[in-house]
Amino acid sequence: MKDHKISRRKFLENSSLALSGLAVFPAAFGKGNPSLLKKKLNIGIVGVGSRGKGLLHLMKDIPDVQVTAMCDVREDILALAKKIITSPVTIYKDYKDMMRNRKLDAVIIATPLYLHYPMAVDALEHGKHVYLEKAISYDIPQAIDLVKRVEKSKLVFQVGHQYRYFGLYKRIKEVIDKGWLGKVMHYECQYHRNSDWRFPVPPGMDERFINWRMYKASSGGLMTELCGHPIDVVNWMVGSHPLRVTGIGGVDYWKDGRENYDNVRVVYEYPEGIKSSVSSILSNGYKGYGIRILGDKGSIIVERDQALLFSEQVKKEVGTVDGVTGATIAAHYGDGEVLDYSDLDPLKKDPTYYALADFCECIRSGKKPAADIYTARDVAIASHMANIAMETHQEQVWKPEYSG
Repeated sequence: MKDHKISRRKFLENSSLALSGLAVFPAAFGKGNPSLLKKKLNIGIVGVGSRGKGLLHLMKDIPDVQVTAMCDVREDILALAKKIITSPVTIYKDYKDMMRNRKLDAVIIATPLYLHYPMAVDALEHGKHVYLEKAISYDIPQAIDLVKRVEKSKLVFQVGHQYRYFGLYKRIKEVIDKGWLGKVMHYECQYHRNSDWRFPVPPGMDERFINWRMYKASSGGLMTELCGHPIDVVNWMVGSHPLRVTGIGGVDYWKDGRENYDNVRVVYEYPEGIKSSVSSILSNGYKGYGIRILGDKGSIIVERDQALLFSEQVKKEVGTVDGVTGATIAAHYGDGEVLDYSDLDPLKKDPTYYALADFCECIRSGKKPAADIYTARDVAIASHMANIAMETHQEQVWKPEYSG
């Protein structure tokens, strides 16, 4: 089985993805907006909580881009966010007022899920390019409608599925496509935490406003907030949205008044019978985030920032095993080959940095984002389908109208 062994050296040397492929600012731009090629982009951000402040820190390092407007309903976090940006910033309490600012080229939306769709719609109607955190919609009809609005606008619309800009996943995608893992039929995904997922409620603030992830009126819970990332990765690796889904979940551990499930376990089916299981729990954090990609010649075990590659060295018993002649016995595995993404990342940046930088490049050049409205639609609908399947105890099937 020597020819099945996947070596780290082969993985790196045979890859057609040169390091320059990760560069985010090409020397020359394509058919973009000529008026934007030589000016700094003016960006506004709606929502400067924990995620929004993280985006602001990354935006500081992107050349020829400046955040000139911020919007949030909380004065305390606005004050903290202002300290991140050294240039003059206009502060807004109402996002609609910010959208009317004609000096803004684009907006970043990092608000609770239920606000994503209306804010994105308003931004598009005011001619703003949009970077929207996932998921793009509160329900399936919103996802379908938003695609139509983006197509009509001709504006850049990118979604915060940053793993599509992660060098590690780009290489994994290539390994799968080259057949080095053989026929990949199974993906096993998890996003586990040992936490109630709640935030402290400041005096005078509404608990449902602060902990919006807990409630069905404002969030899709674990499926939309956490599981969207591995769902997007599997869609990308397979090259398709899922065809159907079934699953179970419940509020079984944190009996604290929440409505959204504290544990979910779903199984998606893709073309050619490929299956992907996705689980997320809030009562145990063992191994946290991870994806296991299982082929008949090899496997890739993906962790946060590295992957382990194993070759599938299977032996057959000549005699009888458990009463079955010629049965295949368990495969033998070593320690695996470690692939660290730093080998592919000379700038040593967070994948979200590359995502934001690519957003800015797309505005200037007119090219299509890797994490565009279509890939995001597929993730959002798949997440909502899973929630419906768990709530109704009925399998959900991808409908033709979902794809437009």
